[in-house]
Amino acid sequence: MAFGFKEVQEAYQRIAPYVRKTPLEESYYLGNAPRRVFFKLETFQRAKSFKIRGALNKLLTLTPEEAARGVVTISSGNHGSSVSYAASLLGIQTAQIIVPETAPQSKIDKIRYFGGQPLLMGKDYDEAHALGMDYVRQHGMTYIDPYYDDPLVYAGQGTIAIEILEQNPDIDTILVPIGGGALLTGIAVAAKAIKPSVRVIGVQTEACPAMIRAYEDNQFYPDFPCEGSLCDSLIGGIGALSYQMAKHYVNDLIAVSEETIGRAVSFMARKEKYIVEAGSCTTVAAVMDWPERVGGKNIALVLSGGNIDGEVLCSLMQKYPC
Repeated sequence: MAFGFKEVQEAYQRIAPYVRKTPLEESYYLGNAPRRVFFKLETFQRAKSFKIRGALNKLLTLTPEEAARGVVTISSGNHGSSVSYAASLLGIQTAQIIVPETAPQSKIDKIRYFGGQPLLMGKDYDEAHALGMDYVRQHGMTYIDPYYDDPLVYAGQGTIAIEILEQNPDIDTILVPIGGGALLTGIAVAAKAIKPSVRVIGVQTEACPAMIRAYEDNQFYPDFPCEGSLCDSLIGGIGALSYQMAKHYVNDLIAVSEETIGRAVSFMARKEKYIVEAGSCTTVAAVMDWPERVGGKNIALVLSGGNIDGEVLCSLMQKYPC
């Protein structure tokens, strides 16, 4: 299946009855005249993550037979809770969610809350993915791809760009966290179609710069060895479709330190009064550490999720009292 702006437009119409059009709110502290910074608050989705967009767009296209088999996915947590929530909305009876053993308890709790069944496998995301794909093949359920190469998932994530540029047509720069790359690629494809002059910047943690290394090495990394990281949602390799397409639409890729990400989590809670998970705060960290490289006069930071473990949040707020 092809993936382009047409697919994003179709996804926007398909999922509109089910998802929230999240706010685009101006920062009190990050901007300074004439530069303005805005937060795209995907933390305000029902499952507190942008992932509901791609999950719903995929599930809404399943045949009755595919839905009846039940759905299964592999997730660091956010995609899993979103698939669980989407399945409950659409009356799909069985949703099994394979997560690494290190997944935050807050994300596992949300999977259960929405009626999904969490299955813990592997010490990290890449190991969970390998074990999970064996499980999928053995059980014959309908697999919901989180980021690898499903255009329906990419198109759902890209609907964020339509909202941003409707809410503020003056936005000239959009910063997006990079995990597997579906969010970045979906947003970049849609944003460039709507406003070709807009700059799209992807942001990764220095602990797992899989996309940056892939383009530096001219090699696709479906798996990527990572150090320990606050950003559980950004750990692991990248998607094949993202690797193919992102370089044609994305203006820059920035890696930010774990130290600044931790400070950004505390800053968002203490100053801006938003609870944002570490992986999402990579965009905030980029503005803190790389203001000139980010550039722009009207900058949108995609805050992709708010499912941070409570103990982690408290420890970061104590460590970085602003």
